[in-house]
Amino acid sequence: METTSVSFAAAARALGAAARARGLRVPAFRSPPRVQGAERTVRRWGDGGATVSVVLRGRPLAAVMADMVEGTVVANGLSGTDATRARTALWEAVAVGAPVGPPAAERPDAARPAATVGARDATAAQAGARPVGIDDRRAA
Repeated sequence: METTSVSFAAAARALGAAARARGLRVPAFRSPPRVQGAERTVRRWGDGGATVSVVLRGRPLAAVMADMVEGTVVANGLSGTDATRARTALWEAVAVGAPVGPPAAERPDAARPAATVGARDATAAQAGARPVGIDDRRAA
């Protein structure tokens, strides 16, 4: 399957979250590389950041993801066992259905359930606001 910009963006978000969760610098991702004929380039910036550029057109998603994972490892200057651990964690992040970041029990917000739409509507009603539905907008 050829890579689309949507799958590229989703992979970039997942890799960024996984890298951040592990204390790594998150590179910027872009396509295509500025260097003719290169499938992947890493450009380093003065502030320590980096941009990983990869070719999308005509390449399978797995090849693009491999370049994104390796680009993240290179951008962070990792080698040896640190690089191996980072690669493993980054690949787990882009695997289908894999959670990104630390397990829920380790997250500080894990004990708080997310507000539901109904809870937000109830809070708005207490403040005197009336939730607007689709039909309400057409009538206005």
